[in-house]
Amino acid sequence: MHGLLVKNMFKTPLLAITMSAVLTACSGGDKIASVDGRAIDKEEFLAYLEFKRIPTNDEKRVQRALQDYLEREALAEAILDADVIDEAKAEAEANEFRKQMLISRYFETHLKNKVTDAAIENYYSSNTQRYQNEQVKVAHILLRVPSQMPETERQAVLTEAHEIHSLLKTGADFSELAKTRSQDALSANKGGDLGWIKKGAIDPLFSKVAFELKRGEVSEPIQTPFGFHILKQVEPLRVHSQPLELVKGDIRYQLRQQVKDAELARLMADSDIEIEKDFGKKLETKK
Repeated sequence: MHGLLVKNMFKTPLLAITMSAVLTACSGGDKIASVDGRAIDKEEFLAYLEFKRIPTNDEKRVQRALQDYLEREALAEAILDADVIDEAKAEAEANEFRKQMLISRYFETHLKNKVTDAAIENYYSSNTQRYQNEQVKVAHILLRVPSQMPETERQAVLTEAHEIHSLLKTGADFSELAKTRSQDALSANKGGDLGWIKKGAIDPLFSKVAFELKRGEVSEPIQTPFGFHILKQVEPLRVHSQPLELVKGDIRYQLRQQVKDAELARLMADSDIEIEKDFGKKLETKK
């Protein structure tokens, strides 16, 4: 019945002709329709059109939007009247959505244009050390040691690692030994070359040894969760700076978060939140 009444409204040619005029001429709060006695005023419907991004001068879309809006209002009322839905739960869910929407919209507006390119550039230049990292170029020979390997076998692998290390100490070519003895297939094909590694970005012991070596120096065998490694420093320490364009998005996010946190603190400072001491008992009585 609700839907039929709404649809019948749009069979009236006059409504189609004057819809735009009604929306334009009515003063704020003027009634343009009703559903079960509840007035739908101009401001309410205009807000809906803005939400749907429907221009008020598009007669056909406005008419369809009003019909849909009124039908859904009528349907919602009919469902509530049917007493099938738990209205309290539905209201709680709608209220949570409302709060989230208000918070999101508020900060979307508040943060707009708050963080400028100039602010990002100033932050970058004042915190250059954050966007620098130390690197060394290393190669390795790896002999894998699975976590469940028996100790006797692990000792045999360690012995082999020491044998390789002895060969290197007597002048054997690191690259050739890596190709024939390393069990890291990817780097072995490149003579053990791992390229430039960032300090602290890999296993702590591996990183420590790699950065302590001198150019061309070879390490004693060391063990990581992957197995036994023999390292060679190919190129010494260098400091690599990330360009502004690469980190600009991260800085913008960080600065926006700072602005948001400050505004959250300001808003909450004006709030008065109290929890009753016996709230638990009151909840129990409602079970």
